[in-house]
Amino acid sequence: MAEKIKLTKNELQRQQIELKKYQRFLPTLQLKKQQLQIEVRKVQEQVQEKETELNNLLQKTMAWAKLFSDLELADWLKNIKIQQVYRSTANIAGVKVQLFEDIDFNIKGYSLFSTPAWIDPLFERIKALLGLREQMKILQNTLNALQKEARKTTQRVNLFEKVMIPRCQENIRVIKIYLGDQDRNAVGRAKIAKRKLLAA
Repeated sequence: MAEKIKLTKNELQRQQIELKKYQRFLPTLQLKKQQLQIEVRKVQEQVQEKETELNNLLQKTMAWAKLFSDLELADWLKNIKIQQVYRSTANIAGVKVQLFEDIDFNIKGYSLFSTPAWIDPLFERIKALLGLREQMKILQNTLNALQKEARKTTQRVNLFEKVMIPRCQENIRVIKIYLGDQDRNAVGRAKIAKRKLLAA
């Protein structure tokens, strides 16, 4: 036994109160752990869906590869920038996370008559790619936050199940044995004292 405990009735009562507290709190922790595991799986699925969506869009965009070899394309790409990413916050199983809402782009003006016809669809695809990339960043941050909280909660559950509750139970057992022995010794001493009194 790592900790030194007092072998008294007060300590027995304190240990019993602690044990009840741990046993009352453990189911809440276990429920939180289950909820976090479910949410982690959901977000992992969303990340995979976005990765698939991004890969499909990239493959479709590769059909334009010959147009991308145009030396002026780099100049055109400078014309599209992310202006603002709109996020909201949510509470998922007790963890505050951000959710993707929308995205605004800033596109520099260009002449519709002096630019190739493929610029507009190219800009739309680039916007879609950039939007997916931002969504994946937010999802990955959400996943990281949920996984971190899930690890902490699992550690707490293990601490309660494998350390705190068994320690209290063992302390209660030891104190009860000691107090029982003390009671039996007291009864024995009382009988001896009574016999001595009667003999006197």
